[in-house]
Amino acid sequence: MTLNNIFQFLVPKDKKFFPLFEEASDNLTLLAETVHELVNQPKDARESYFIKIEELESVIEEITHKTHLELSRNFITPFDREDIHSLVKSMDDVADFMHGAASRMRLYQVEKITKSIRKLTEINLEACQQIGIAIRELKNLKNLKEITTACKRINKLESKADTVFDKAVADIFENETDAKNIIKYKEVLSSLEAASDKCKSVANVLESIVVKAS
Repeated sequence: MTLNNIFQFLVPKDKKFFPLFEEASDNLTLLAETVHELVNQPKDARESYFIKIEELESVIEEITHKTHLELSRNFITPFDREDIHSLVKSMDDVADFMHGAASRMRLYQVEKITKSIRKLTEINLEACQQIGIAIRELKNLKNLKEITTACKRINKLESKADTVFDKAVADIFENETDAKNIIKYKEVLSSLEAASDKCKSVANVLESIVVKAS
């Protein structure tokens, strides 16, 4: 048992980090929901969604900052400091890439939203929901199987996203004749696929925490 683990056993239940993890996860899921709703709207009805996505990304960024401040102020943490840093950083990365995809849709004035884009936002939403399930089980680490199951689902979703992305890019190069549209769609698809990669990074951190706790 490490020195940090001994202190964790002796000190009162953490009341600082877990609320921040859950707040970040809740906002991440809400952001993913908003992105998914965005791609199902006509072009002239998207602006309010773009604004909401920007606000949510800023909220998650602020939560990440608060968590880093708590790390600097507290000697005792609920689990390894590097895992706390990696957990909030990886969730922030997911938010950044989903926000990036929305920003590109807005900047490039993407008219038609393809089935592949919609599918990737659906996959990312499901992955963020699984992150939320796992995050809530971190409080006591008694239900490690629930965390592991969620992580496995996230990994499967990331593999699914890779398949959707590869097929979508192939379809674009085969069927799209406008070079500008090729660039637009590939940029949006790449950001969404990167978001799914970062969901897998969150799962990797969660799995590391489970291994150390078991």
